[in-house]
Amino acid sequence: TTALAGLGMFAQAANAADLAPPTPRVAYPTKAPEYRAYDWTGFYAGINGGYGWGRSSWDGFGSGNFNTSGSMLGGTIGYNWQGMGSPFVFGLEGDVDWANIRGSFANAACAGGCETKSSWLATVRGRLGYSLDRVMPYITGGLAVGDIQANRVGFSGMSDTRAGWTIGGGIEGAIVDRWTAKVEYLYTDLGSSNCSAAARGIATNVSSRNNILRAGLNYRF
Repeated sequence: TTALAGLGMFAQAANAADLAPPTPRVAYPTKAPEYRAYDWTGFYAGINGGYGWGRSSWDGFGSGNFNTSGSMLGGTIGYNWQGMGSPFVFGLEGDVDWANIRGSFANAACAGGCETKSSWLATVRGRLGYSLDRVMPYITGGLAVGDIQANRVGFSGMSDTRAGWTIGGGIEGAIVDRWTAKVEYLYTDLGSSNCSAAARGIATNVSSRNNILRAGLNYRF
């Protein structure tokens, strides 16, 4: 009898142990992934396109300033450098664009019409940007090189490559992976080119000054 009672008590104790709640697991906090600000340093290349509008004049023909306008499309290469922990981004950028910027006038001195045209434009510019993480506003300026074409109806034309200057600004943003997109404005002044050949010996200078608004898509290497 005593043995049976002992076995019963042992069975009850075993059942009680089986019914005991499991020991709760301790949840240890996990470390959040470290956030890294966008780094603009490196080479990049891309495409750009936009629209140009401006003013030209033929001073020997009393043309005054007349309007020019047209589209542009080209390619871009550049390099950015951003110091560690600094929001300032220093860069050098170059581009070459096909252009179809043109305008014309007609008056008593040029009854058939006289036209100024630019068929290409290249720039080499410094850039200074301020990084707001994945967005960077910037200012830019430097050398502009392009052609000034002067055409008078009924006479031989003239094309001259001119070097001038450009200044402007824009904003660029990282969109996905290594791709960035930008919108920028540039003012370019190619000065004046002597156009006596196109004007049949009449001394005249043809000027070209343009505003450029364009968008670009770049890939960072």
